[in-house]
Amino acid sequence: MRNLVTVDTGLKTHVLSAGAAATATAAGVLAEGGLVAFPTETVYGLGADAGNAAAIARLYQAKGRPAFNPLIAHVADLGAARRIALFNGQALRLAEAFWPGPLTLVLPKALSCPVAELATAGLDTVAIRIPAHKVARDIIKAFGGAVVAPSANLSGHVSPTTAEHVNGDLAGRIDLIVDGGPVEVGVESTIVGCFSDPVLLRPGGLTRAEIERVLGQPLQSPPQDAETDAQPVAPGMLASHYAPRTPVRLNASDVHVGEALLAFGPAKVARSECASVVMNLSERGDLAEAAANLFGYLRTLDKRNADAIAVTPIPEEGLGEAINDRLRRAAVGR
Repeated sequence: MRNLVTVDTGLKTHVLSAGAAATATAAGVLAEGGLVAFPTETVYGLGADAGNAAAIARLYQAKGRPAFNPLIAHVADLGAARRIALFNGQALRLAEAFWPGPLTLVLPKALSCPVAELATAGLDTVAIRIPAHKVARDIIKAFGGAVVAPSANLSGHVSPTTAEHVNGDLAGRIDLIVDGGPVEVGVESTIVGCFSDPVLLRPGGLTRAEIERVLGQPLQSPPQDAETDAQPVAPGMLASHYAPRTPVRLNASDVHVGEALLAFGPAKVARSECASVVMNLSERGDLAEAAANLFGYLRTLDKRNADAIAVTPIPEEGLGEAINDRLRRAAVGR
């Protein structure tokens, strides 16, 4: 088991149910340089004013996130996005097809890009998306500017899909949590770099096939995973990421004594009676259901004090590409 480092900051983290009052409060906290966790359609994000370097530094500190790992700027509409970045024809086609939604585009910065250098990790590109979740969009609109919003968890830990998950990781570290209930997609956004040839930088909640259908050409493969001392070009590319504290064993065909089992589909797993606890991402083999359940189930199993979490094979097709990407990074450990 890996050790959890806790920090007592003396800060009181408030939790409000989503609604008009929570939206107004969240916008005010962001305007004052505070940190607000809120739901998106993918996972809960931890928001800060994208133009406020001091607020972003506080966000990095709250998450324990490396300052060389860039952040995604969330905006309310395409007009706001075009004030931040330069769009080529491919980027515009993708934005018009999939925004609002679980797609992030990495683009060259506009000349007067308002996003702080700290948020882009000093790169000449910026990552942008328009979230589809009403609560997230209402908060961004009420704030009136771009909001950086990485996953609302401790850096490298399993991403949060409920307000309870956020509270468990960040209570005492952030100002406000807006509780909008469980998220729908359950894995982070897909990230595409719109360079001379479009590149899939991170698989996510929008499948490769859907993107390639709009582009009319295949996406290039992502670069080799960034190591902990290297500069990633997009979020979520560190080799160890999305990791529970319990070790993860992938492509398990059987279960060892003392392990928890994370299964997929209806097939029986050899020696499953040895598992201390069993959870199935989708008994019917539905990849969308599995994606929605992934991080919540990993968090639940992580609390069961198992020797390891054995994960059965999951197809690489469709959303399975994103699920397997997260599991491989989880298995690297922290």
